[in-house]
Amino acid sequence: MERVLGIGGYFLRAADPAALSAWYRDCLGLDADGHGLWQQQTGPTVFAAFEAGTDYFGAPTQQTMLNFRVRDLDAMLAQLRAAGAEVAEETQDMAGVGRFGWVTDPEGHRIELWQPAAD
Repeated sequence: MERVLGIGGYFLRAADPAALSAWYRDCLGLDADGHGLWQQQTGPTVFAAFEAGTDYFGAPTQQTMLNFRVRDLDAMLAQLRAAGAEVAEETQDMAGVGRFGWVTDPEGHRIELWQPAAD
């Protein structure tokens, strides 16, 4: 059986694609080229389905949520707050999995930030 090899891309509709791409670059350090190609670090990826009525993604109209792995969650959240981003006050610790925090991009997409647990 053929299997997928990994996530090949994530695509967002945007009212202002250039401005939203700049926000991801400037606030999260996502260094994509002019075609959106981004060479990410090797690491785990979670693929999980949630109940249709979940509020975990933020607005009920948001059908998916992007999760980025980060090295230092506290430093990333502080950087985002300093840039004026809408950052959730709470964080979550999950034993054996890691720590989580959330930010909302300028077009209203809730994003999860994940600092994986140390091995």
